Amino acid sequence: MEGQPKQNIVVPEELKDKFKEIRNNITKFKKDIIKKFDKYITGIAILPNSKILEEDYEESKKEKKPNPNPKEIAILILVDDSNSKKMSKFELKDKLTAIIEKSAKETDPNFKAIVMLMSELKENCFDAKYEVLEAIALSAIFYDPADVLAAFKISEVHKKMALKKFEKYIVSYVAIGSLFRGEKSNDIDVLIVVDDTDVKKMSRIELKDKLRAIIIGLGYDASRITGINKAFHIQVHILTDFWESLKDASPVIFTFLRDGVPLYDRGVFMPWKLLLQMGRIKPSPEAIDMHMDIADKLIQRAKGKLLSVVGEDLYYATLNPAQAALMLYGIPPPTHRETIKLLLEIFVKKEKLLEKKYVDILDKTFRYFKRIEHGTTKEISGKEVDQLLKDVDDYLKRLNKLFKEIEKKSEKKRVLEFYEGCISVAQDLIHVNNIKKNNVLEGFEELVKQGKVPEKFLRILKVVVKAKEDYEKGKITKQEVEKIRKEASMFMRTLIDIVQRKKGFDIERLKFRVKYNKDKIGEVLIIDNSVFVTKDKEFLKGVFLNNCCLGELKKSNLNELEEVLKSIKSPKKVFINENTISDLKKIFGNDAELILNF
Repeated sequence: MEGQPKQNIVVPEELKDKFKEIRNNITKFKKDIIKKFDKYITGIAILPNSKILEEDYEESKKEKKPNPNPKEIAILILVDDSNSKKMSKFELKDKLTAIIEKSAKETDPNFKAIVMLMSELKENCFDAKYEVLEAIALSAIFYDPADVLAAFKISEVHKKMALKKFEKYIVSYVAIGSLFRGEKSNDIDVLIVVDDTDVKKMSRIELKDKLRAIIIGLGYDASRITGINKAFHIQVHILTDFWESLKDASPVIFTFLRDGVPLYDRGVFMPWKLLLQMGRIKPSPEAIDMHMDIADKLIQRAKGKLLSVVGEDLYYATLNPAQAALMLYGIPPPTHRETIKLLLEIFVKKEKLLEKKYVDILDKTFRYFKRIEHGTTKEISGKEVDQLLKDVDDYLKRLNKLFKEIEKKSEKKRVLEFYEGCISVAQDLIHVNNIKKNNVLEGFEELVKQGKVPEKFLRILKVVVKAKEDYEKGKITKQEVEKIRKEASMFMRTLIDIVQRKKGFDIERLKFRVKYNKDKIGEVLIIDNSVFVTKDKEFLKGVFLNNCCLGELKKSNLNELEEVLKSIKSPKKVFINENTISDLKKIFGNDAELILNF
């Protein structure tokens, strides 16, 4: 009851010992019969009881006849007789049964061995005797190398669930594929035929889709209940489609009738199967013509696929790596024609990293591509495809080597770029801070001492300098280059910001504002020998003469200012005097006033 402590079930020791003894005996029995009949034994399972397979099982249940041996352990041994040639199936069963029953009794007197042939199980299904399937569904599987018993178990559980929910609609539940061949398979396949002839409230397609979704959902439930994790494929056909496929001589339906074994049938599957075996089901003339037409279409389709292989697959298999190689070299993705030209000019002629014959392969696939695209080539032979496949395979192997060679060159180029970039920005920072040292590292150390940059940037600069030295000696790996790239990128981004802020601050100190016409504001920026004036939304440029006078002003733009700023490392201090103020009044008017701390 709720709220009460749970009680653990205690199994008596003598019962534990008995279970262990039975398990050991079954293992011993299994090893014995497998050793003797390994190629025949398909599966071994412990059944609920032996009566379940008897002809009068249903009657015995009604009469509640007791089992003569309550300690009896029924063991099903399923035998594959598909390759039995030296003796008849009955002789095979009799021989195996005699030896297996003897082994069972010698192992444990309570063992009752039940030998069943796969063909016998199949015949039971044909005769609508499904008791053995029910027994397998309730069994404990002990040996099942090809997962045949597992397939029967999950199929039977799923069938029972589907019939319980949709018995009115399901007319046939059929095992297909390798299940009754006793072969090892990665999946389990069943096909269900649904009666749609009396559907009134929905369309047949809606019925099929609705039932299919639910039935497949039940398949997942059956997998969970049985613990069988093999792929369980369920096909759902509606009866009218099944009939149409028969009329059209669909090979799929003919195979289904020929090889399928019903696990449940309401008189739909078996009559058609027997008619097929009797030769009474024959394709109509229309169906024969249709299949002939299909054959012609398939040939044309195959030819089209060959064209597609050459015109698309093989062409892009050569083009894409070539474009990738050029991008790795540092060239933006070129067009198709440009790719061939650049591959030749850069890697064959300039860098001498590639043989011309590989460019010829790319050119050859390109010409095929264009001829197929324009429709001038409408058919291609298998021999041509084979040769192209061989050429493209060689081409790809060679391009892989080219990639490694480009990467090697690119690594050196990248290390030099990192080095030059870091040194350049470090020099800029040293210069704008007016530090005079013999070399960059000494100047940067002084920046650190003055607290202008964190010490970690000095460490990164030293690492980059050492990386250049190591790479020239061949002592640096690709992984180390990538690590340095990240640190160098961060170093340059940060220091460029510091330099720009420093320059911006210095430039701001060189800028002053002028008030004119009572409420208008103009700006004047003097940088060395250049002067920039903003007045009435006009941007003007002139020359700062003799450090005191403003020369003639002409129209300018921000681009010119940017060029001047780039060329100046550290702007000089500017002094203005009466001459400067006099020139400003000529520009802004006699009422012009200088504004401080704007």
